[in-house]
Amino acid sequence: MDRAQKLELLDRSLTRAADAIGDITPVVMARYYARHPDAAASFERHGMGRTSALEHEMVDNCLYCLMYCLERPTEIEILLENSVPHHQFTLQVSFDWYRGLVDATIDVIAESIPADAADERQVWDEIRSVLGGVFTGCRGLLAGANPIAAASA
Repeated sequence: MDRAQKLELLDRSLTRAADAIGDITPVVMARYYARHPDAAASFERHGMGRTSALEHEMVDNCLYCLMYCLERPTEIEILLENSVPHHQFTLQVSFDWYRGLVDATIDVIAESIPADAADERQVWDEIRSVLGGVFTGCRGLLAGANPIAAASA
């Protein structure tokens, strides 16, 4: 399958999810908080009274990464390699929380794909794989940037 076909299938999935769910943010955040309940306090603290706005912004950032990781993988790699350490070391948002939000976003969208749409599922499997590789690299960056983490990695 060529890149244009993948991007068309990606767009189809995103459109379907939006049509079926509307704003996916509440669904994503419910899934995310179920998996990472301690992250809710971090969103409250960093949201400074605008938690919902922060949640929307973070889901929008996840969607951006999902939409462009196949088309502009280097851009997304650079974005995440800068953002993940910033979140971990400056904002005390753990790697697992960060990746967990991306995973929850993918899961919500992927669940809207019909069982017989193997081509769409293949695109989302590729997205998971591409981003999984980037996150593996980010974990290495985190370990290298933090001598204590490096010693335990």
